[in-house]
Amino acid sequence: MSASLPLISTTERRSRLGRRHRLAPSARATTVAEAADSVVALHATDAATVFLSTRARLAAGGPGVVEQALYDDVRLVRLLSMRNTLFAVSTELAPYVDASIARAIAVKERRTFLKHLDEDGQGLDAEWLARAEAAALDTLDTRGPLTGSQLSAAVPALRQKITLSRGKKYEAEQGVATRVIRLLAADGRIRRDRPRGSWTSSQFRWVHTAPWPAVPAAEARAEIARLWLHAYGPATEADLKWWTGWTLTDVRKALAAVGPDQVRLDDGSTALVSPGDTAPVPAPEPWAALLPALDPTGMGWADRGFHLDAAHRSALFDYAGNIGPTVWWNGEIVGGWAQRPDGEIVWRLLTDPGRAAEKAITAEASRLAAWVGDARVTPRFRTPLERELVA
Repeated sequence: MSASLPLISTTERRSRLGRRHRLAPSARATTVAEAADSVVALHATDAATVFLSTRARLAAGGPGVVEQALYDDVRLVRLLSMRNTLFAVSTELAPYVDASIARAIAVKERRTFLKHLDEDGQGLDAEWLARAEAAALDTLDTRGPLTGSQLSAAVPALRQKITLSRGKKYEAEQGVATRVIRLLAADGRIRRDRPRGSWTSSQFRWVHTAPWPAVPAAEARAEIARLWLHAYGPATEADLKWWTGWTLTDVRKALAAVGPDQVRLDDGSTALVSPGDTAPVPAPEPWAALLPALDPTGMGWADRGFHLDAAHRSALFDYAGNIGPTVWWNGEIVGGWAQRPDGEIVWRLLTDPGRAAEKAITAEASRLAAWVGDARVTPRFRTPLERELVA
């Protein structure tokens, strides 16, 4: 049966990355939102990842262009979403991400926090929480963007402390400010604004904003699945389940709504692509890319064998499965890179891609160094090769 399916080879899968993930020079995006949409969402656990992932896909513009999209034009926003992790998505896509993933996270977070309040025994309840949230929003309306510590200082309720696991040996006292702010952000009632410091900082200020327009959850999941398949297909339902964090039932319902086509891969296995997306994709020009830690192109699948030699995994990933900074050549990871304390961009190849590749990688490293300028970037999740290069 599978032998009769259209074949999409490993080489073509890598060509799709160059074009659809906008990593080949001729495919680079003209706007920040376009760069983000090309991979559906940008990892945002590290503030710098959003900027460096955009840089790799953008035809022109420095960090200021990304800052403008995030904080002035608000064409890109950070949401707690896939796998309960922070991502940056375009504002056009945000309502679908919110409805398909973030809403369920917000409900669970609120339920858990209310349980902690009840167990604390001070009489704090849903009404108290509603008043604390309203006070926080009123303060943001009055005083403008504030950091979490500034907001806590201005709102007495946010200085409340509760005791978790009372009476147990791991009993701990905890302030409520971080949890209340997290709930407001999960509900879409506040968003992250300019940080204190440079674009690499995660000490964000917060602003009051309106929740996202409501979209039926099933419709939203189908739209996310459709966009994801276009960006990451060929892929499997296991890949989509891993990427979204959905239940297998939700994954299968979303895929059924999309109606993907099935294709055959080099190893004889089958995978899914968007409806009608089985035609060959022309290879782009040869391309090199230096992608940051947690970049979507390195993290988009549960099975990454088509672009990553298994022998390189231990050098490029941390113990929890987070990818570090990587060097790519024509859709394959061939090494890793790091920035030393003096600002120098250094890299090491884990395979020999040839002299043309080394020349292109050197040029891309220079482009990255010029873009970063005086900023210093250290991944939050550090990997063995990145540590070696820095040392």
